[in-house]
Amino acid sequence: MKRILEKYKGLFDALKEYDETRELPFQRKRVNISLSVRTIKKLKELKKKTGRSVSEIIEGRIEKY
Repeated sequence: MKRILEKYKGLFDALKEYDETRELPFQRKRVNISLSVRTIKKLKELKKKTGRSVSEIIEGRIEKY
């Protein structure tokens, strides 16, 4: 039993969070935010350079903190 708990710890943590919040940590959710025109242009440029979506760019930067 301990081996299973260690092997699937991430999954059990996700289920625990779901029990508390009714949201999975990897679930996607749409939000409305206001950004400056300059920031939007920079995000679009990064999107073209990297081929990643704007959401992925923002999430990547947030996860670093």
